[in-house]
Amino acid sequence: MPVPVPTEATRWRCTLCGNLTRFDVTRSSRVVEFVHLDLAGESRVEERQVLSETVESVRCRWCNAVDQVELVDRPGAAETAAAQEAAGRPGGESAGGAPQG
Repeated sequence: MPVPVPTEATRWRCTLCGNLTRFDVTRSSRVVEFVHLDLAGESRVEERQVLSETVESVRCRWCNAVDQVELVDRPGAAETAAAQEAAGRPGGESAGGAPQG
């Protein structure tokens, strides 16, 4: 069963205990990274492009329930969306018009 992924307006909530803040998330990712190696051989990722990402499971840190999460609205999400609409910007765009994310 796919695990729902939170958005800018939603967050996870454990359906068993109500936890909103502590989860162990197992995800699979395909990424392209620009790795910079210094002269001593230490590496540092300077750029990272996510090609695909899948959330495989979510475990609640409070009650250990696995994949028992639901999406609930984030506090203030409705007010933020209303303010953006009033300003003439659809959700997901900044004042400069560039997509966020």
